[in-house]
Amino acid sequence: MKHTPAFEELVNRSRSRIRETNCAEVRERQERKETFHLVDVREESEWARGHLPGAIHIGKGVIERDIESLIPELQSEIILYCGGGYRSALAADALQQMGYTRVASMDGGWRGWTEAGFPTIRPGIAPPA
Repeated sequence: MKHTPAFEELVNRSRSRIRETNCAEVRERQERKETFHLVDVREESEWARGHLPGAIHIGKGVIERDIESLIPELQSEIILYCGGGYRSALAADALQQMGYTRVASMDGGWRGWTEAGFPTIRPGIAPPA
């Protein structure tokens, strides 16, 4: 998707202040059964079409309002993802401003994850046997 210059600049400013991870690293951590909160910040309709195993949904539009009731510990490790890594970078920046200290955005997002062939949860579609 082509983004506007102003949006790209906003995301780049956020990226300069946050930690980023990537799809392969998140998948490796899942395989090692490491503990962290994986949060999908996409729209509800995107979540309904499919999401990453172990993820919870808190849309970007409400994450600042809802995060404290779902993940109250400010030292909790949180990895955010969206469609490609833009919205999750903005959300990570906002959570850091709220005092969360171990937040990262997954660069590549849903697109990178599915392109890599990593497992997904797709409601109504049975997983491979």
